[in-house]
Amino acid sequence: MSIDPLEDISSLMATTEAIVAKHVLPNAESVDRNSTWPAQAMQAFAESGLLGLHVPKNLGGHAQGLSALARITEIISKACPSSAMCFGMHSVGTAVIAAKATKYHRDVYLRKIAQGAHITTLALSENGSGSHLYCPETRLAAEGINYIVNGTKQFVTNGAHADSYVISTVSPSALDDEGIFSCLLVDRNTAGMEWLKPWHGFGMRGNSSRGLILRDVRIPKANLLGEVGDQNWFIFEIIAPYFLMAMSGTYLGIAQAAMDASLAHMKSRRYQSSGKTLSDYESLQTKIASMWIALERTRNLVFQAARLGDGGHKDALLYIMACKADAADTAVYLTNEAMTLCGGMAYRENSRVAQLLRDARAGHVMAPTTDVLKVWLGRALLGMPIL
Repeated sequence: MSIDPLEDISSLMATTEAIVAKHVLPNAESVDRNSTWPAQAMQAFAESGLLGLHVPKNLGGHAQGLSALARITEIISKACPSSAMCFGMHSVGTAVIAAKATKYHRDVYLRKIAQGAHITTLALSENGSGSHLYCPETRLAAEGINYIVNGTKQFVTNGAHADSYVISTVSPSALDDEGIFSCLLVDRNTAGMEWLKPWHGFGMRGNSSRGLILRDVRIPKANLLGEVGDQNWFIFEIIAPYFLMAMSGTYLGIAQAAMDASLAHMKSRRYQSSGKTLSDYESLQTKIASMWIALERTRNLVFQAARLGDGGHKDALLYIMACKADAADTAVYLTNEAMTLCGGMAYRENSRVAQLLRDARAGHVMAPTTDVLKVWLGRALLGMPIL
């Protein structure tokens, strides 16, 4: 999908800021405490047109790319990381649909997404493949005008709330061929779909991460994305760039929120005996300086990676893999430091800083994990095949 350079990202950011202030931030604490899917936030994103961020202009969308995705998920995540995750996974799913959209995909899915009438998401993870998203075990078989799908997906963000799911499958003949798989769209409530009980995580509690069983699910062949077995390109051309950028923006937002909480506490926490605030102590001044350096280093890497990706630079994927790994490292580092700087106020159960710390930890374990990304990056730098 071509990116419209005339679209003013700042206007989309301003729209996001307004939605966050009115609909996201007021509900953020309850979303985390009650593990509630952020329905009000997602509805506001829909009504504003933000769900069409990656839909082409001629279908009513914004025709935006990685830069807008990174900046918008950061804004949302500063208030509610779970809401950023839900918006981000919808955005990645939209980008996958748009990449090789047929007229059917454009009319049935993309136009509705741009109108705010359709939420989509990814359903790629499986127990048997872990971070190796390119090795699904969900089976695909042709039968007349349909495909028959059997398998189980795990950790589906927006699970049971989205209107469609981008799933990865493999035909029986390609089971031993790593990276040879097919992506299809499954509509919600299709016969044979069964949602498992909600998964209760340590953090990111509001993203409705659930398992999905697919038993003899009949999917029209028109719902195939691209060609049968050609979706290895989806991983590194579409899924990886958009997914990693959505995650980078999300964890950058967590890091920024931890920085903001630390600064506010240091300026306001005053000792009665001396009249000094925490900000008067040099040891803490150097700590906050180190936090800011790490934050801005990561921010520059994230936005540089997004620019390179939007520009089609040959090394863009290296930067994109690096920025998600670095954003996860920085989010964990800053939330840990914020927990120390903010003391007992932060250490109480379900405090704002405690929530950020829990959410930050997801950055290292959500596939592809930080270690897997660094392996891919190292192989690429050494001139070796990534897979």
